[in-house]
Amino acid sequence: MCGIAGIVDHAGRFSREELEAIAVAMRDTLSHRGPDQHGVWVSPDGMCALAHRRLSILDLSERGRQPMVTDDGQVGLTFNGEIYSFPALREELQARGYPFRSDSDAEVLLYLFASGEPSNLPKLEGMYAFATWNASRRRLFLARDAYGQKPLYVCRGDGWFAFASEMSAFRRVPGFEARVSDEALSEYLLLQYVHAPRALWQGCAKLEPGSWMSVDFGDHAPREGHGRHFEFHAEGGHVTRSPYEALTPDELERKADELRPLLLSAVEKRLASDVPLGAFLSGGVDSGLIVAMMTNELGLDVDTFSIGFEDTDESEHLAAREAARLLGTRHHEKMLDPNAVELLPRIAAALDEPLGDSSCLPTFLISEFIREHVTVALSGDGGDELFGGYGRYRETLREEADWRMRALYMVRNRRAWRPGNAYCSLRWLMFDPQGVRDLAGREAGDHADALVGEWVRELDRRDRPLVHRMRELDVRTYMPGAVLAKVDRMSMRFALEVRSPFYDRALADFSRSLGAEFCYHDGVTKPLLRTLAARYLPKEHAARPKMGFGLPGRAWTADTILGLCDEVLLSRDGHVAAMLGHDGLRRFVAHQRQEGCFSIFQVWTVLMLEFWMREHAAVPVAEVA
Repeated sequence: MCGIAGIVDHAGRFSREELEAIAVAMRDTLSHRGPDQHGVWVSPDGMCALAHRRLSILDLSERGRQPMVTDDGQVGLTFNGEIYSFPALREELQARGYPFRSDSDAEVLLYLFASGEPSNLPKLEGMYAFATWNASRRRLFLARDAYGQKPLYVCRGDGWFAFASEMSAFRRVPGFEARVSDEALSEYLLLQYVHAPRALWQGCAKLEPGSWMSVDFGDHAPREGHGRHFEFHAEGGHVTRSPYEALTPDELERKADELRPLLLSAVEKRLASDVPLGAFLSGGVDSGLIVAMMTNELGLDVDTFSIGFEDTDESEHLAAREAARLLGTRHHEKMLDPNAVELLPRIAAALDEPLGDSSCLPTFLISEFIREHVTVALSGDGGDELFGGYGRYRETLREEADWRMRALYMVRNRRAWRPGNAYCSLRWLMFDPQGVRDLAGREAGDHADALVGEWVRELDRRDRPLVHRMRELDVRTYMPGAVLAKVDRMSMRFALEVRSPFYDRALADFSRSLGAEFCYHDGVTKPLLRTLAARYLPKEHAARPKMGFGLPGRAWTADTILGLCDEVLLSRDGHVAAMLGHDGLRRFVAHQRQEGCFSIFQVWTVLMLEFWMREHAAVPVAEVA
């Protein structure tokens, strides 16, 4: 896992030495992502500079250093991630006469994408963000993995085009001005993250998950090309039985028989490492399944890790401890008494773009703990979206079943029930569009309305089961925007590489083909994963309800958090107040103080934005000598 950056000077503004200095300055903002090695390459024509910070996982020697360059010096590559399918791809390339000088997966990408064409992207199994520069074609090629596990930002300026693993790197480009995009701010309040392809700063964007981008810099203006190499589309058929009729055990077991070898293969692919490797282990189904594949199926001695919160029932460490005992792992556990108010500024400093998910805090803490022992850790991320695990799915599907039952017995409903409105409410959003409007003004609310309207229309379509439509929406939005961004930023702050077998392409195909009844049935979320997990863990463990990995309630109190709002949000030097206005913020804080109105999710989202602005607004722009 690494940090990448690069810049193309298509207007000829900088000398070769100046361009290299800019790329190095961008690269060194990413030092936490790659503490082991660093490098920079400037193309022969002095038009492009690629830079790299390396966390060494495979081929720890100097031969694995990046950027990598072809023998003729015309093509350079900078790459962040892991390609699990690289051994087979390497054999294919060797058979075609390509010379390999390292044992790293990066060299495979160098040859596969030297021409800057996207045709080989479907061959890649892994998590990645990479860029190649072909000097003879003057073409920059960028690509991002299927689900967006690895970040990739792009930025356009006066005579230059830049990219980086983190948005903050653009502050090192001369002429870049860090101005907040009004539409991005609206999306952040709506969702607690800025939805791709938008980014918080004007002029910046995220490359969308499962997509590629090429930019040709000829004699005229840069010409961009865009495309997709992956899209999650759940195609499983409609439920053919009553929602109250349970699946038979034989049906679930047969489908679990199909899933088991796919998950086992996905885990096995992600074990290649020349550094110590372990696994996250919570009290949940998903991480337990991953660890079971490592221990029971592959016979590995595994180090597992969990954290617990002292003096609270909102902690899964006891269930994790029991799972570790049953699976026979070397379990490492750390008990914590976190103070959210004290840690909030530290989390904000670790984020390159604001993210209002409060589970950043425990993810930050467990990443710090795991990195004391290993460099790579497998996780169970992805199981909820791909197999239907969220409680909000259950709530919405229960409402749908109740609405259908009323319609069946011709009970008159006062108001027609719509799945889009039910899901795209505060069940899923941080603020509804009216709440965005109250805080940020009419235009921000209008943008939020338009965005939510698109999602409501998607969810209201009756072409496929509702659980499929909800899963698709989350895979496209919440998964990359919140879940994957949280895990990447928090783990990479400690140079910890996290690998998630559920994001395997073969598992994606299997998940897309599932009938709705295998994702949710008779009030049970992800019944298929629970059935498979029960082969390795007691049924009562596999049937445990999802707890989530959030802040324990004792880490904060409403009075303390609202006092912090008075201190920082409503202060004269508040950054959010300068953007949104003091009146709307005062009304927001006053509303949160009313009985029954306090929402830690909303308050945390706004506070995180304030602390993020305080940490990042004054980063100096590098000067070119």
